[in-house]
Amino acid sequence: MGEVSLSSEQRVFMTGNETVAWAAIAAKADIMYGYPITPQNEIMHYWTRLMPKYGKKFLQTEDEISAGFTLAGGVISGAKAFTATAGPGNVLMQESASMAEMMRLPAVYIIQQRGGPSTATVIYSQQETTITTFGGNGEGHRIVFSTSTHQELFDYTIKAFNSAWAYRFPTFVLGDGYQAKMREPLTIYDPEQRGINLVKPEPILGIRPNGSKFTHLRNTYNTEEELYKVVMANQAEWEEMAKKVVEWDSRDCEQADVIILTHGVVSRAALGACQQLREQGHKVGYFRPITLRPFPGEQLKAAIKQAKKILIAESSYGQLVKLVENALYGSTVEIVPMLRPGLGITTEEIVDEYNKL
Repeated sequence: MGEVSLSSEQRVFMTGNETVAWAAIAAKADIMYGYPITPQNEIMHYWTRLMPKYGKKFLQTEDEISAGFTLAGGVISGAKAFTATAGPGNVLMQESASMAEMMRLPAVYIIQQRGGPSTATVIYSQQETTITTFGGNGEGHRIVFSTSTHQELFDYTIKAFNSAWAYRFPTFVLGDGYQAKMREPLTIYDPEQRGINLVKPEPILGIRPNGSKFTHLRNTYNTEEELYKVVMANQAEWEEMAKKVVEWDSRDCEQADVIILTHGVVSRAALGACQQLREQGHKVGYFRPITLRPFPGEQLKAAIKQAKKILIAESSYGQLVKLVENALYGSTVEIVPMLRPGLGITTEEIVDEYNKL
């Protein structure tokens, strides 16, 4: 740990949780609010090791509800703040996340998914896809990046802070228990040395540095019409923002008969399966949504124009399928689900599932 530095680009061998802590340092985050829950605990541990050296702060709250609301308070005061959680903690933070949506607060959440429902396992799943994309009451005015590698955990944690403060919507990095615990090589760096402009935070409530007046923040409205007006204004801004932040990875889809569609860590297995099958002469394409919210629906429609089937592999029971079906409403392409809630999915298993087609 002591030899790792952001003074120049450096090749390191880390766990995913350690990677997130270093990414938050690289993004110039000021403070983390958190409460322990596996498999994200080491984000808190590594952050508290790093914070004395870099002048950062940490507050462990009495539960995840408090962590979510102190996060909201932190960003309101102008701190570049974040939290991390998993499973039941993700559930408990949805009330504060919904408030952040209504009040347009640039809160950043790192989610390392575990098996559910309820306490379930402390290991791994993709069963927090629905709650992370559309959790809480409201319309899901948030940004969700789904990562598949440690390098992406580093890159998209930095991007999450920038996106949150640039567009003022709560932003989530959706990882998982496998990424949290395993080690793999990646390159860490100072984003400003790469020419990445870090969006600077500023106080949201109170007199701002430029002398402008107090901001009136609300998340409670007295009439239906008043609420409608605010929600529709936020929806319009969210849709405009979506065009700028939506991301996806599409490979070899132009002439493919079958598109293998996955997100997150399962995409590693899917990419290997596509490579194997194409080497065997099969017309197979690969599509991966990187942003689950906003979902790259138009890009997916373009990718499947020649396809006869979409094979969707996920470690949940249809949570990704629902996002795809919503995006492709009216399409006649057959969707073939490969659903393994709480289980890891290998390249060999995806190849076997393809061969059944």
